[in-house]
Amino acid sequence: MIAFLVRRSVAALITLTAASIVVFLLLTVLPGDAAQLQMGTEGDAAALAALREQLGLAGSLVGRYLNWVGGLLTGNLGLSATYATPIAGMLADRLQITVPLAGMAVILSTLIALPLGMLAATQQNRPGDYGVMAFTQIGLAIPSFWLAILFVLLFSIQLQWFDMGSFPGWAGSPMPALGSLFLPALALALSEAAILARVTRGAVLDTLREDYVRTARAKGLSPGAVLRQHVLRNALIPVTTIVGLQVGFLLAGTVVVEAVFTLPGLGQLLLLSINNRDLLVVQTIVMLGAGFVILINLVVDILYALIDPRIRRGSHR
Repeated sequence: MIAFLVRRSVAALITLTAASIVVFLLLTVLPGDAAQLQMGTEGDAAALAALREQLGLAGSLVGRYLNWVGGLLTGNLGLSATYATPIAGMLADRLQITVPLAGMAVILSTLIALPLGMLAATQQNRPGDYGVMAFTQIGLAIPSFWLAILFVLLFSIQLQWFDMGSFPGWAGSPMPALGSLFLPALALALSEAAILARVTRGAVLDTLREDYVRTARAKGLSPGAVLRQHVLRNALIPVTTIVGLQVGFLLAGTVVVEAVFTLPGLGQLLLLSINNRDLLVVQTIVMLGAGFVILINLVVDILYALIDPRIRRGSHR
């Protein structure tokens, strides 16, 4: 198991390094100058050079990359060109919204999809299966931002059950904060739940056809006991893959959903930074997202090994 973890950790580290190089180079070659944009046309050359130095835009390409990576590792992310405030503090404030939002969406998606997928598999070619498949087809066809707009119109404006655009923070009771994130999380979760329910259905159906499941039934185990003891563990492997991949999609989806619900999260900061050509903030947010997805994939690999020991034994061989 230790060898398996070392191999996966080294692979994740190499991937993270490659991602940092790609993110830095792609955003560096874009036309425009954040320092020139902030100073305007009236600043002299000396002031412009000083501002470029302050924003980390001066020096060679390799030196700037190393300084940026060093800042990521130490937490010294520099100053925002737009707000002239430390980027680390800005990200910490915004992550308090985006991370719980994405986490709540993952939980809602899983809680919706797993029971529906298992119901569809156990009711194959019967009304329950048809109903679940119809739901998943609708969920796949409707984008999350359109659902977010409908939720705002119905629950915030028409029924006034939820407040839009206000986040009370996490001080005191967490319930008001969770309530303000519920609708955005549900808008993100429904389309992902449709995908996950289909995958769960297929995985459970494949497992139900295995010989050891038929043997368990022949021994007189109830259908519920067969599902709990023999089906779920093996069916969770492809489901875990999809859940890990969905984390990345949900993080990207928060950009649009936060804009619809006017939540001051990481997605809204990214959009503002792109509009203002705040290059350092954009680089840091994109790299933060890439690192989070790579970390989730590493966690998924570890869960694979825990669910199915054959994976780590095969890796050892």
